[in-house]
Amino acid sequence: MDPDYTDEVLIDLGRQALAVEIDGLRAQLPRLGLDFARACRICLNCRGRIVVTGMGKSGHIGGKIAATLASTGTPAFFMHPGEASHGDMGMITRDDAVLALSNSGETAEILTIVPAIKRLGVPLISFTGSADSSLARIATVHLDIGVPAEACPLNLAPTASTTAALAVGDALAVALLKARGFTEEDFARSHPAGALGRRLLLHVRDVMRSGEAIPKVAPEATLAEGVMEMTRKGLGMTAVVDGGDRVLGVFTDGDLRRAWDRAADVHGTRMQEVMTRAAKRIHPGTLAVEAMLLMETHRITSLIVVDEHDVVVGALNVHDLMRAGVV
Repeated sequence: MDPDYTDEVLIDLGRQALAVEIDGLRAQLPRLGLDFARACRICLNCRGRIVVTGMGKSGHIGGKIAATLASTGTPAFFMHPGEASHGDMGMITRDDAVLALSNSGETAEILTIVPAIKRLGVPLISFTGSADSSLARIATVHLDIGVPAEACPLNLAPTASTTAALAVGDALAVALLKARGFTEEDFARSHPAGALGRRLLLHVRDVMRSGEAIPKVAPEATLAEGVMEMTRKGLGMTAVVDGGDRVLGVFTDGDLRRAWDRAADVHGTRMQEVMTRAAKRIHPGTLAVEAMLLMETHRITSLIVVDEHDVVVGALNVHDLMRAGVV
């Protein structure tokens, strides 16, 4: 390596590249006008999917744009233009729309499939860096994503231009997201394995313990029997229920400590004497994240789950929520 390339020089080169890319993004702002709105309306009116295509670096950006659209409420997929000429054109239906990316607007693989796209009668949106290019002229709607210069000092490697294409693609996706009224819950359904998906899609019924795993005792049970039930079930509490399994109260570790402080007779004291009557409970259809919020608000670590008749159907504690990835 050239010894003149000190740490300071390398840092300065990186900052210069970022400055060029920032200039490229700024150049997009005044161009986002009626053509952008028309592109949005094509996507909103599309009854099928947005088929995104691009070659080389534009193809990589196109793949990301397709993924962003698909995850934010606009069905989309990426189609390689080279493969399209050899059978993949069959992926496009008459209900679809096509978004083609080409900085030059003269990419041969894309221009080759344009006649077939036109024969299908589907709208074609183009992102190019030249309003006079072949692709720009033939498109239903053209968005000029040209940049003053590439960050590459040779002005050859796609850098600022691909950043601009990606940003305008994001702008399109966000505008569509807002216009569709796309919500956090919609996003979670597209990302069921992600943290947001776990927070917004998991319900108490999905994480609660049920059946024999539910700690519960009768009000006439002794304190010793209540402690044994807590120990067996490992939730740090037990529900106190009547003959129909309706909640009368809850007995927790805190209640146990208070009973010890009073020197309660473990064999003579009944659960109805030491239980907390105002037991916090939750319904199985409640979001798991709301159960976590209830626990945090009241500084408790477990909850009884009841149905609409206040009958115990489950129980859970903070560790169940942690294992489920809710927190």
